[in-house]
Amino acid sequence: MKSPLGTLYVVATPIGNLEDITLRALRIFKEVDFVLAEDTRQTGKLLMHYEIKASLRRFDSYLKDSDVAWVLRVLTEGKNLALATDAGTPSISDPGSMLVRKVREHFGDTIAIVPIPGASALTAALSVAGITDAQFTFYGFPPQKKGRQTFFTTLTNDSGTSIFFESPHRIMKALATLAELSPARIGAIGRELTKLHEEVRRGTLYELFEYYRNNTDKVRGEFVVIIGPSRMVRPEDIIE
Repeated sequence: MKSPLGTLYVVATPIGNLEDITLRALRIFKEVDFVLAEDTRQTGKLLMHYEIKASLRRFDSYLKDSDVAWVLRVLTEGKNLALATDAGTPSISDPGSMLVRKVREHFGDTIAIVPIPGASALTAALSVAGITDAQFTFYGFPPQKKGRQTFFTTLTNDSGTSIFFESPHRIMKALATLAELSPARIGAIGRELTKLHEEVRRGTLYELFEYYRNNTDKVRGEFVVIIGPSRMVRPEDIIE
């Protein structure tokens, strides 16, 4: 017997290039009753590009108890929802994880929460970095203020591959700290992935810091920083 509850779809969206979306994701956006968006303007542009008319509702990190209550009520009524972040896969360093947790806590295993996989800056950067490792640790975004030094010390003490996201406003401080803590460690940086000015660079952490310090016009967009395993030998060249 089909559950009377609705379904929550967790839908990955493009991280830059609007063509990087699956046919399944487009179908889901057309079929659901509501689309929960971290930013309705951003998701609205995507839906407009594909001529999809959908009922959008903002659902970001500033969500209130009343917002969660609304979602639970709508799902109880049997309506289907699609959760989308600004870019990439929801719940990956994203407020979507909070909603998924609350829905699971409320309904348990009686509700269907369905992943609609697709683009992710994390895997996109790792796939072209030339840094291979069977295991890696994803640290999300560094703390903005308190705890940043501890955060970067933890990364450089990790002998395996470490990955984190950083904004253009704080990337130079992050690279300066990494260059100080472990200048010879191999790393890679993906910037503006899938977009017009996409760039991937690899080198020691000191070389990466020096590159962006000397090319301030490149300190734009979103960054994915990869720190390679401590056993990795130095690459011969920096690649783009």
